[in-house]
Amino acid sequence: MPSNLDQNPQGNNPMNVQGSSEIYKFGMSPDSRAVLSQKVRLLTPTYRGVPGQRYQLGVVSEFSPSGGERSTEIIRGIGFGDIIADRVPGVTGEYTASIARTLMYVSNLFQSLGFAGGVDGPVRSVMHTRWPFDMEEQMVFTFIADDLASDSTAKGLVEIDFQSQNVSTVQTRQVGNTEVAYQQKHKALITFYEGCWLHSIDMPARSADGGIMSESASVGITDVHDLFTTYGEFLATGGGGNSVRTRTASTSTRATTGVTNQVFNVPQVNVVPL
Repeated sequence: MPSNLDQNPQGNNPMNVQGSSEIYKFGMSPDSRAVLSQKVRLLTPTYRGVPGQRYQLGVVSEFSPSGGERSTEIIRGIGFGDIIADRVPGVTGEYTASIARTLMYVSNLFQSLGFAGGVDGPVRSVMHTRWPFDMEEQMVFTFIADDLASDSTAKGLVEIDFQSQNVSTVQTRQVGNTEVAYQQKHKALITFYEGCWLHSIDMPARSADGGIMSESASVGITDVHDLFTTYGEFLATGGGGNSVRTRTASTSTRATTGVTNQVFNVPQVNVVPL
């Protein structure tokens, strides 16, 4: 039986893809300061792949993560007039994502998310999926962005090696009037979607007037993080001194401010009874 070129995971390098047919051929993209969807990579598990390994998901026309909304509850006080005393953050809502992908005869969305569907097994419905899966988004930088972010210390910004695309280890590029040697690497901003469950998979419409058949999925996500940072109460989020309500008059050494030994000047507010 011929090999399934559209669903034969390539090794265990995270830059490798889920198939090896011409539809997974790589091209180039322009250099820009703006983020290009051509360079965004979505990695998911795949059926017949190495357990725990993620591969680049091909023929995806749209990936739309959304959600994570958080409301705030209003505090008011009797006798202080029509004024909001404070706002208290509520519980964060669920995080979701939607995926649209071209349907292929020997590779469907179930298989591309790690389940035995299509020609690989009996999965035809969300009710046949028993386990969660993880997804990883790599926002791959351009050369311009690489240079601009060269001094970044963010743990979620990593270098991606492109040797799996059969490129040479070192090449040169023109910078002004000189040629500069560089390695075949780009920085990439990592977003990790952990513990994903399929909410729905919408099968493509069968139309006499249609050509391409595309399937889409809605995914519920348990947690979102950058994959490398240790999370907890003292996560360095920044923003601690952005409001007069959260600044302190004493020396601040909190990790959330991102600044050590900085004194905030708190303006004096005169409260006049009504």
